[in-house]
Amino acid sequence: MPGKSTSGDRHGRRALILVENLSVPFDRRVWQECTTLRDAGWTVHVICPQGSKRDTEPEAVIDGVRIHRYPLRAATGGPAGYLREYGSALWHTFRLARKVGPVHVVHACNPPDLLFLPARWLKRRGARFVFDQHDLVPELYLSRFGRGKDLLYRGVCALERMTYRTADVVIATNESYRDVAVSRGGKRPEDVFVVRSAPDIDRFHPVPPEPELKRGKPHLLCYLGVMGPQDGVDYALRALAKLRDEVGRSDWHAVFVGGGDTFDAMVELSRQLGLSDQVQFTGRIPDADLVRYLSTADVCLSPDPHNPLNDVSTMNKVLEYMVMGRPLVSFDLREARVSAGDAAVYAPANDEAEFARLVARLMDDPEKRALMGKIGQERISGPLSWRNSQASLLAAYAAACGDAAPASAGDPDRAQGGGRTVER
Repeated sequence: MPGKSTSGDRHGRRALILVENLSVPFDRRVWQECTTLRDAGWTVHVICPQGSKRDTEPEAVIDGVRIHRYPLRAATGGPAGYLREYGSALWHTFRLARKVGPVHVVHACNPPDLLFLPARWLKRRGARFVFDQHDLVPELYLSRFGRGKDLLYRGVCALERMTYRTADVVIATNESYRDVAVSRGGKRPEDVFVVRSAPDIDRFHPVPPEPELKRGKPHLLCYLGVMGPQDGVDYALRALAKLRDEVGRSDWHAVFVGGGDTFDAMVELSRQLGLSDQVQFTGRIPDADLVRYLSTADVCLSPDPHNPLNDVSTMNKVLEYMVMGRPLVSFDLREARVSAGDAAVYAPANDEAEFARLVARLMDDPEKRALMGKIGQERISGPLSWRNSQASLLAAYAAACGDAAPASAGDPDRAQGGGRTVER
C-alpha cells in the first residue's frame, strides 16, 4: 500500500473520494474537486450512490475520473431508516474500496460522519485521510429533527469527534466550519483548509430572458435548491402569501426549482395557501432550463430559516444566484452575509412579513436589482472564485501527503486581507 510520496511522484498518486448523500458528477462540489485533482496529475476514483434518473450506471469513466456507484434507498421513517441507509452505504463502500485497491489519499465527504470507518481501514494500509466537512452533522440533527440534545444527538457528536480524530487534514467549506474543526474538533489550525464551494462559471452564465416564463406577470421570483425540512421552502411560501395578502401584490409569478424530502408537502402547502395559480414547482430540471429561469428572474429567494446549521453554512443557491447576476432576499444569517454581502437584502431571522416586504421593494427598484446583480457577479469572479478554492484544495492534499508546507492553511482571502469571506 502506498504511503507518503514526494511531490515529484505526483503523477503516480491515487485518490479515492467517498460520497454518500449524492451521486457524482451530480454533486457539483465533489465533481469540481475531482477535476481539479485530475488536472494536478492525480488518478481519481469516486465511490458514491447511484442516482435515480441520472448517474445510474454502476461504473463510469467521465473526463478521466473513474466512478464506482452502488444502489442505495434513501432513508424514510425516522432514525431506523437512516440506520438502514447508512449500513447499506458502508457495506458497499468497503466492498468497492477493496476493488479500487491501494490509494495515497482517501477523501471522505460527509454527511454522514461514518465514512471515517472505511477511511480508518485504508489508513492502516498507508493512505492519508482528508475529511471534507460539507455539513456540521450535530447542528444538522438539531435543525432537521427538533428532538433536542437527546441520545442520538450525543451519538452524532461522538461520530464527529471520531472523524476529526481520524483525519490527517480537514477541509471546511467556510471559516465558521473551520472554527468548529479547530475549537470543537481539536484540529491544529494548520491542518484545516477552507475550500469554498463555487458555481461553475462555464455551466452558469446568463442567457437572454424569456418573458413568457413569467406567465403574463411583470415579475418572476425564483427559488433554486433542495427542499428538505431545514431549507425554508415553507417560509418562502408563507412569505409569498403575505406578499399577496398583506402587501397587496399579485403582479408576480414564482417558480420553485428542485426536489427533496418535502417536495410533495410544499406543493400541498402552496395549495392550502391559495398560491397554486401563482407558484410553479418544476422538480429537478436540466441545466439549460435552470439557466433560462434564473436569467429571467427579477428576484431570487433564499428563505433558509435561522437555526444552528443554517447560520454557519454557505448555501449553494446563494452563490448560483450571484453568478447569474440576480439579486436575492435572505434571512439574516451569518454566512449568508459573508457570501452575498450587498448582493442580498436581509430580513430579520424567520420574519416572513419583512421577507415579503423586501421582495416587493426589489420588484419596484430595477436599478437596485441591477446593481446588486453586478456586485454578486464581481464577488463570484473575485474573492469567492473557484480558483481560490482550487489552491486551497491542492494545499490540503500537499499537507496530507507531507509535501512542502503551504503558505496558509486557512481561507486564502485572509492572506490577501479579504477577511471572513467564504457551501453547504
